[in-house]
Amino acid sequence: MNKLIVIVGASGVGKTTLARALCKQDKFAAALEQHSERPFQALFKADSKYALANQMDYLLYRAEQELELRKNDAPVLMDGGLDLDFHGFTRLFHTRGLLNDSEYDLCRRFYFHTRSLLPPPDMVIALSADSQTISQRLATRNRINIASSEDAGLLEKYVNEWLESIPAERIIKLNVSQENADYTRSVPLILDRIK
Repeated sequence: MNKLIVIVGASGVGKTTLARALCKQDKFAAALEQHSERPFQALFKADSKYALANQMDYLLYRAEQELELRKNDAPVLMDGGLDLDFHGFTRLFHTRGLLNDSEYDLCRRFYFHTRSLLPPPDMVIALSADSQTISQRLATRNRINIASSEDAGLLEKYVNEWLESIPAERIIKLNVSQENADYTRSVPLILDRIK
């Protein structure tokens, strides 16, 4: 089974941009978030009654991506992924009252059952940035944003709590506040650690 590398962090931190920059430098099987293609994302943005459907769709979709891409010869690179969707976004939406306790518990049960069947990521690249950088990046991107720049601190807290359960040698933590769009500082560092 090939290596799974996930890039995690708040909305707008630059996960997809980093994934694309890494794919330009090396051969990866990439699995990117598909906001516009997810059937409940726009509905959830307009009406919180779609929060559970949206989260279950994302958890299932990301698990399906992992299962399929692990069959590839190349290492798998995901922006976000199953773990971020549960430990970050599902927890955030529960905290914000967009998922009630029973809905959150359904997502939790699905996540832990699914993760018990799929091996965890081999490497986690955890991105962070200052709030001004995240606000600017969110304002310029052409995507449906459910989480806002105000959520970045709480998302980072939830991600860090999950990261505590992962051996330190499998984590690369990067503050990308000053990073350019090609990630010229971070890409060589990451590629060196991955190899």
